[in-house]
Amino acid sequence: MTDDDRDTMPLPEIVDLPRPGEEAARRSADVSGGLSLPGRRRRTTVRSVDGRQIVCEGLVRIYKVADLEVVALQGLDLVVGTGEMVAIVGASGSGKSTLLNILGGLDTPSAGRAVVAGHDLGQMGRSERTRYRRRVVGMIWQQTARNLLPYLTAQENVELPMALDGRRGRADRARRLLELVGLGPRSDHRPERLSGGEQQRVAIAVSLANEPEVLFADEPTGELDTTTSTEVFGLLRRVNEELGTTIVIVTHDALVSEQVQRTVAIRDGRTSTETVRRTEFSDGEHRVISEEFAVLDRAGRLQLPKSHVAALGLKDRVRLRLEDDHVGIWPDRDTSASPAPPSRREPGDAPDGSSR
Repeated sequence: MTDDDRDTMPLPEIVDLPRPGEEAARRSADVSGGLSLPGRRRRTTVRSVDGRQIVCEGLVRIYKVADLEVVALQGLDLVVGTGEMVAIVGASGSGKSTLLNILGGLDTPSAGRAVVAGHDLGQMGRSERTRYRRRVVGMIWQQTARNLLPYLTAQENVELPMALDGRRGRADRARRLLELVGLGPRSDHRPERLSGGEQQRVAIAVSLANEPEVLFADEPTGELDTTTSTEVFGLLRRVNEELGTTIVIVTHDALVSEQVQRTVAIRDGRTSTETVRRTEFSDGEHRVISEEFAVLDRAGRLQLPKSHVAALGLKDRVRLRLEDDHVGIWPDRDTSASPAPPSRREPGDAPDGSSR
């Protein structure tokens, strides 16, 4: 099938979310410094009015193992803006891999809603899901065998997704993508003749072949040394900045927060904290400041950091008090008494709530 035939085919199975006002035009993918990518078709997607690229609301995923049900996601909420570069971190079993599989179109949610680039993942059929994986998202896996075919050269590996999608001009675009990741001179090498870092660079080029709007990376540096990992993250930042591609990195390494704009921590199938990095200019120099926040979900729930719970000996139930600009939380020391109802301290009251 030619590009012309494919472009004129109706695509009823991909349903965009309605948005009031004009459509959000896709950011130009011309790479600065003369590395403009050829053959890019201008595409627009109807997105939410506030520029959200990924929206998860009350996401639930339940697996059945023998006679047991395992709840991997328990009402997870997540929002990623268009053009953001975000890391999702969590311990093994926290639910981050399940979330990646759902967002990547490899799995379906049991309940809740997941929307990526205007596509409601819970409403897709098999053909719609295949088209979504082929054109809307790109994937980078930790294992090289999942990214590259060993019997193809770097050039051929990058061309393969475009060939499956019936694109023309594949060779020229593949060469330019390999130049973008710094492997132009090694385009005729097979994976066995490339280092681990070079293989991941080719994997990034493969993931960008069909111009995805969102790029998902599962432990992309898990098998690389520190120096090579830094280089790969630098390349991902360049892709994010120059192509405007939204990037979500799933990892167990909390130190990745230094490489991204925002880090979302998942614990027990829910988002628990977010770490936001920002740059401040003071005294004639730039400083990078990281600040951690607890995440309040739509139901008003939040997860206290384990260190806070342990330090105060919080267990079972806690006392709350609404103050002028914060909420106080402390343990219920008297287990025989009912917890005191929330109260707001009025002007003139002592810190303990009594009247002065």
